[in-house]
Amino acid sequence: MTLPASPNRWRPDGRPPAFTPTEIGRALEEVRSTAHVVREDDGRIGLGLGGELVSSGGSGGAPGTFAHLASLPPTYPEWLGDRTFSETHGTRFPYVTGSMANGIASVRLVSEMARAGFLGFFGAAGLSPGRVEGALDELRRELGDAGLPWGANLIHSPNEPALEEAVADLYLRRGVARVEASAYMALTPSVVRYAATGLTTDPTGRTRRKNHLFAKISREEVAIRFLEPPPAEILRTLVERGQLTAAEARLAEALPLAEDLTAEADSGGHTDNRPLTALLPAILRLRDRVAAERGYRQAVRVGAGGGLGTPSSVAAAFALGASYVVTGSVNQACVESGLHESGRALLAEAGIADVIMAPAADMFELGVTVQVLRRGTMFAVRAKKLYELYRSWPSLESIPAAEREKVETQLLRATFAEAWESTRAFWAARDPREVARAEADPKHLMALVFRSYLGLSSRWAIAGEPDRGTDFQIWCGPAMGAFNSWVRGSFLEKPDARTAVQVARNLMEGAAAVTRAQQLRASGLAVPPSAFDFRPRPLA
Repeated sequence: MTLPASPNRWRPDGRPPAFTPTEIGRALEEVRSTAHVVREDDGRIGLGLGGELVSSGGSGGAPGTFAHLASLPPTYPEWLGDRTFSETHGTRFPYVTGSMANGIASVRLVSEMARAGFLGFFGAAGLSPGRVEGALDELRRELGDAGLPWGANLIHSPNEPALEEAVADLYLRRGVARVEASAYMALTPSVVRYAATGLTTDPTGRTRRKNHLFAKISREEVAIRFLEPPPAEILRTLVERGQLTAAEARLAEALPLAEDLTAEADSGGHTDNRPLTALLPAILRLRDRVAAERGYRQAVRVGAGGGLGTPSSVAAAFALGASYVVTGSVNQACVESGLHESGRALLAEAGIADVIMAPAADMFELGVTVQVLRRGTMFAVRAKKLYELYRSWPSLESIPAAEREKVETQLLRATFAEAWESTRAFWAARDPREVARAEADPKHLMALVFRSYLGLSSRWAIAGEPDRGTDFQIWCGPAMGAFNSWVRGSFLEKPDARTAVQVARNLMEGAAAVTRAQQLRASGLAVPPSAFDFRPRPLA
């Protein structure tokens, strides 16, 4: 197909246009230059950078000029997402590091991301309120009063509502302005209270939020709960308790509960294994429908997470309409993560298929699963065996002797009686009601003992327990394998060279390059395949 030329011609500023695949490939890397698709008199189509457009002056063309087919303005990684994201949260890039539990998304990780213009969430899930408060103190010391953005996680805890409420209350008391809510199946007073506290109106009548809630979802039926205003009965209860003012509740009735919604596709940890290309468009349509029905002045921003381990996948998320992107597994393999170096080494060897679903410690009885690393660890197989035993038998005592011996010697490394004693001591300090319930219900006692293995397995990976390597539970999605393939042969291949900031900068810079390559291809330029394979490089 012959592409029509514009009325203008393009004049280079000293640098001739690129016509060969090698030349075009090099020119495509300069994403911050204005690009022009041009045609030579012999019909060849090429790429010019900079220069100027001049009038064709009739049917012919001025000497040294080229027929002009299309132009693209500079492309910046900072501009790939929704501009209001960075304006609202004070970031340079529309890029978030998610809150990997048990402090794997560490204070160091969050601090480094904030200083580099990104947004990071501390992994508070699984930690005691005291540990979380200590992390908040560290973040305050690290980031001081610089006004840099950061946040922390609030996880749905249906088995421990008091713990969820205590963490939410801590965030309110300590002025944590951003919270990533995860694993919610239903709304709780705690998450509603956090989002609605501090709502005010400015002189123009626009409602202003003090607290910014990011909701991580993977199902439409959960997403709509955060896209709608909070339920009236929850607001009413919070007002009656004195945890919200009547004015805050009234303002909350006209606002979506969350300001940012992350569509979480096939990720590590809690996941429904949804493909991003199916999930994100569905959530965007739902967002638009609810916004139109409710007449919101500003629609909820929808970000993308899960499966994002290469520049192409990040570019694809933005092309689908994501306001921002969230990464997880690739950050767990970085030096700032709370995972021990032995666990990070295992992640650096993972391929795309080296992941598997396994029972979740926090929702074991419900049959909820999490995605974990399969390569180099027996955790998933052993955890599935415990769940099968839990489903098949009413108590620890009823488990056949042969099965019992395997569990005691290989997994628990203690007798059932000894395992219960240590589990009992843990829950006596954390929530004595669980002990009373277990001693009245043998099935629940069995669940608590088995859950202790699941809970400890992630802590063994964090601590790097040398004699428990085969029991490491390492949350991981297929993005890890894609990332490893992408960085092979580059400076990011070795685990001790992977920093979260360099990973983020390369993913965003690469996404800009891939985006530009596709735009120019759609403009008629013959783009070489190499343009879609941005290679990692140290970026300042």
